[in-house]
Amino acid sequence: MGLLTFKRGIHPPHGKHFSESKSIESYLPTGDLVFPLSQHIGAPCEPLVKKGDRVLVGQKIGQATGFVSSPIHSSVSGTVKNVAPMLHSNGTKMMSIIVENDNLYEEAEFHPNKNFENLSKEQLLEIIKEAGIVGLGGACFPTHVKLSPAADCKIDSIIINAAECEPYLTCDHRLMLENSDEIVEGLNILLHMFPNTKIYVGIENNKNDAIDAMNKAVSGINNIEIVALKTKYPQGAEKQLIYAATKREVPSGKLPAHVGCIVQNIATVHAIRNAVVLGKPLTERVITVTGGSIKTPKNLRVKLGTSLKELVQACDGFIEEPAKIISGGPLMGTALFSLDIPAIKGSSGVLCLSQKEWDIAPESNCIRCGKCIDACPMFLIPSKLNSMVLKGDYDSFEANHGVDCIECGCCTFVCPAKRHLTQTCREGKRRVLSKKKK
Repeated sequence: MGLLTFKRGIHPPHGKHFSESKSIESYLPTGDLVFPLSQHIGAPCEPLVKKGDRVLVGQKIGQATGFVSSPIHSSVSGTVKNVAPMLHSNGTKMMSIIVENDNLYEEAEFHPNKNFENLSKEQLLEIIKEAGIVGLGGACFPTHVKLSPAADCKIDSIIINAAECEPYLTCDHRLMLENSDEIVEGLNILLHMFPNTKIYVGIENNKNDAIDAMNKAVSGINNIEIVALKTKYPQGAEKQLIYAATKREVPSGKLPAHVGCIVQNIATVHAIRNAVVLGKPLTERVITVTGGSIKTPKNLRVKLGTSLKELVQACDGFIEEPAKIISGGPLMGTALFSLDIPAIKGSSGVLCLSQKEWDIAPESNCIRCGKCIDACPMFLIPSKLNSMVLKGDYDSFEANHGVDCIECGCCTFVCPAKRHLTQTCREGKRRVLSKKKK
């Protein structure tokens, strides 16, 4: 079979050479841990602890307040110093639980389920929900919700996003190389929950060693297939990945479940395995700390709540002052003005770009070259949507399917005029959705 892919998209420099050969290192925090009560799409958590309380590793400290929500667990043992607003990676202050680490790492009682075949789908969903698992690719949608499609949606395909198409990031790549057997345990849990499905694990062909490792790990399992994807951005976006693996197109306004598919990130599958087999909630994840300004780029297994400043220090600091620091990848990540923020469930990377890497020209007038149209994987006209938002014409923005924008950044990347196309589409979507809520 040839390499699978989708229509349009871009080929940015991948930048993965900094860290793709670096084995995962475990990092233990030295400072206080900060746990924002919203690390997911949906309703924020309510704190279950107060100042002065002692907590244990894996203890639930934030209770989900709705179906689309996800609990928060402590990643260390120690004492709650405060419950107060703290800086979040989105640039706002968010109510958070601050824990002083006692460095003992005493654990709460866990309940392993090594014979998960004896559990029902409903029991497994409850375990996944209580473990606080969300999509670890960055979207942070609660996993138990995604695994509970509407009754009229007949799921026959589960597609695992192992593309890691964002430049620079290598945390998923390393996870597949070093924890492939554990990932397969997670895949078998999904097959037990959805016995009439086939699983496709999509990996870009710039990770041939991961393709080989995963093929070896799934050998003999008939309904799991490792599919090689063409290296192209945004190959890991849900709709593009579904098309690449199954040639199905998700209609505008519909979800993957409407075409019989569920999409999960590869790291999320590993977290599902840990929650079920080990009984451990989501308290840590692998984060890539990289970029031209980092002295020693690394892939670190990090306790959630750890300061990003500590992670940079664990990589021997900067060799030059970064021109831009981004939480996540360069195309869909969030620019940071401070490293005094905690690692959260959606933190896939800390990207510190040098001046050479971030040599961005100022914005100028659109020259109507059409490059943004050729690049857009959603078949939109970004230059036109940009103009509508700047004019405040949000009705036209919606009528021209602006809400279908996946904010991948392809249009901005290829624009010779350096127009802020993705940013204006994001603003247009926000305005349209806000208006509908009123």
